[in-house]
Amino acid sequence: MLGAILGDIVGSPYEFDHNNYKYKDFPLLSEKSHFTDDTVMTVAVAVGLIDGKGLPERTFGAVKHEMQSWGRAYPHAGYGGMFRRWLRAENPKPYGSFGNGSAMRVSAAGWLFDTLDKTLEMAKVTAEVTHNHPEGIKGAQATAAAIFLARTGHSKPEIKQYVEQTFGYDLNRTCDDIRPNYHHVETCQETVPEAIIAFLESVSFEDALRNAVSLGGDSDTLACITGGMAEAFYGMPQELRKETLKRLPEDIREAYELFWENALDRKVSAD
Repeated sequence: MLGAILGDIVGSPYEFDHNNYKYKDFPLLSEKSHFTDDTVMTVAVAVGLIDGKGLPERTFGAVKHEMQSWGRAYPHAGYGGMFRRWLRAENPKPYGSFGNGSAMRVSAAGWLFDTLDKTLEMAKVTAEVTHNHPEGIKGAQATAAAIFLARTGHSKPEIKQYVEQTFGYDLNRTCDDIRPNYHHVETCQETVPEAIIAFLESVSFEDALRNAVSLGGDSDTLACITGGMAEAFYGMPQELRKETLKRLPEDIREAYELFWENALDRKVSAD
């Protein structure tokens, strides 16, 4: 999950078409690099999944509660208009979104459960709180599945084959194919496959983040999704772990530590 957070931070200066930098030789971190709504919601979902103990109905309520709580605590993190209204609502309802927010916040689901089936079930629940459109659910499930498969020792060809066969994404393009005409778009359909390709084409954790940012578009979300997969596959260099945690406020650091303790022990169950 920390890889997803760092991806958000790394991509943040390059978000939106007018800020895109379609090369890989950018400074990985600078004074302009900061966490955004992607990090806030990633942490919120992680805490909600832990509180939900693997029970779908309980998890739905817990994730909804945590997303509202964290979102209100960080009201200027960069949320979209519909989601801002959802955050302020007294009794918020799903609104049929297929935006990439369901995928960028789901990385904890790839770490907290012992089986792929449970991972898919919980990823679906985290999406349905807001993104109950089939494409919103698919984006979250594909992302969580790739993370689960990466952390459980599967190869890149195996991950690619599973995602293509299960979710129907076209992963046969390259970053060079995508980069020239890619632009800022916030749908799962045009973010998740590209983020997976950036991971599949990489040779290291850092290279995966550079691939994602270099595509352009919604750079922080792309790199957030890619970063979650890359951490699960490669691990994360210790110096980058330290630098990421240093850039986070205390409450987010504490939530990450809670997540990591549960991920290591696989404590998230109703037992």
